[in-house]
Amino acid sequence: MGFLRHVFRWLSLALIALAGAWLLWPARDGEAASARRDGRDAANRAEARHVITLSPGSAYLPGAVPFGVGQPLVGLAAVIRDFEKRFPDTRVEIINVPGVREYIVTQLSSGRAPDIINVNVEDVWTDVQKGWYVPLDAYLEAPNPFIREKGDPTAPGYHQWWDMFKYQAISRGKAAPDGRNYCISFDMVETAIFYNKDIFAKVGVSVPTTWEQWLDDMAKLEAAGYTPLLMSIYAFNDWCVDLIFDQLYYAVLPGIDLLQDPTREKYLEGYLDWDELCFLYRQGFFTPRDPRYAELWRHMRALRKYCNRNLANIDTDREFVTQQGAMYWTACPLTYRLMADKELGFEWGVFYLPRFTTATSEFASETEMCVIGGAGMQYEVTNSAYNDTGDPATSEKLERVIALLQFMTVPEHYERIVNEYPCFLPNVVGVPVLPSLEPFEAILERRYTTTKWIFTFDLRFSEIQQRMLELYLNDGIALDAFLEWQEANLEAATQNLLARKNVDMARLEREWDRRAPLRADTRGLPYD
Repeated sequence: MGFLRHVFRWLSLALIALAGAWLLWPARDGEAASARRDGRDAANRAEARHVITLSPGSAYLPGAVPFGVGQPLVGLAAVIRDFEKRFPDTRVEIINVPGVREYIVTQLSSGRAPDIINVNVEDVWTDVQKGWYVPLDAYLEAPNPFIREKGDPTAPGYHQWWDMFKYQAISRGKAAPDGRNYCISFDMVETAIFYNKDIFAKVGVSVPTTWEQWLDDMAKLEAAGYTPLLMSIYAFNDWCVDLIFDQLYYAVLPGIDLLQDPTREKYLEGYLDWDELCFLYRQGFFTPRDPRYAELWRHMRALRKYCNRNLANIDTDREFVTQQGAMYWTACPLTYRLMADKELGFEWGVFYLPRFTTATSEFASETEMCVIGGAGMQYEVTNSAYNDTGDPATSEKLERVIALLQFMTVPEHYERIVNEYPCFLPNVVGVPVLPSLEPFEAILERRYTTTKWIFTFDLRFSEIQQRMLELYLNDGIALDAFLEWQEANLEAATQNLLARKNVDMARLEREWDRRAPLRADTRGLPYD
């Protein structure tokens, strides 16, 4: 769900991620000073031959108070202290950097990025040719030494570090288009509809099973004086696009999913990569001539009429807890906010978005909604990690950086970090899911999405789409004009990708021709 450019980058799943007004308030001055002092004391216990900088993301930032409730976080700091005891020549410095691509690119291009950084992996994919990130395949395919030393050959991680990760489809599916893995999917995030059970009972509506029932129920909630659904423009531009796209295009995937990456395909079970989308665009898909594409945006506009007036509103948490909104589409970190509120005054629950049927669309795939969440904190190792020698093959520091990540995924260490409070779901085998997050665990068992549309192209594309989408959703521009903007935007993004990357168009053309029989009886293709 990242869950977090991905939640509002996570309000902008990183200002879910990830999704949904996930605000971390600073600790009280005395507590913050104490946390810093503990870090200095740990560093001073040994001479630091290696200084590792780690940007863990705000979910685990030592000293932070999630939603301003409870005690400051200490889990990661405690694990780091144990790591430094194990390696007395190493000091780990925790730093907090903005989850904004422009800032991260500046740091990476100047060689001043943290050694371990939390970046949405789809952003990493666009930069793998620049040498900023360290491929992790060799480490993931080797044993985790901290598991190996325990001597149990049946333990996940004894033979391969890979085996320790619970959500294999998502974790292994994060391989870049060059076939290499740059990402540790540290935990999992997923979105859902949080709903007010008291309002549902009062109005006489229930958890919907189809899209039509959902819209009908929202009309009743609106008539009763409630805002039926709280959403942000980011949720529309990202999650909503992906889910509706999947509902309309999943049935035709056999004829248009032209390339299957041997590493990722068995986990993703169908996914349209950037080169496939570029090729399909050249065939007329995702243009005004593509009826599925036009229908995607029509369904989105129909949904928008039941949402909060201001889609840029960053205070949707407040609107939900004050019972102005009956439902709230956001990510699982909100769970802690609701659980910790002793004055909430209503019972709440979560459900996932209901499926399209043929009553919704003639192109409905008649399949359950797919997963759009996935990796929450996504840790990459940057080229700063081998700045001791400038060569990853000879760098002792890089080996110690990898050791830190391996140490953090040992179950007893990992649980102290991820399960300190209900936020993200564990992605290490053997670490229990906190009871309040179990509904999200069930959602994550679904099939993964067909595409991550706004992460396929460059930042310019996604920002233009979001600006024009907000104008369209607020009746500032008609559908035909919006589709013209989208076509121009996609044309520019496609030209940019094709100019920067080596695309085997001949191979795509051969696969397109080979799959022609699979498209023969398909209705609504853009070249009909």
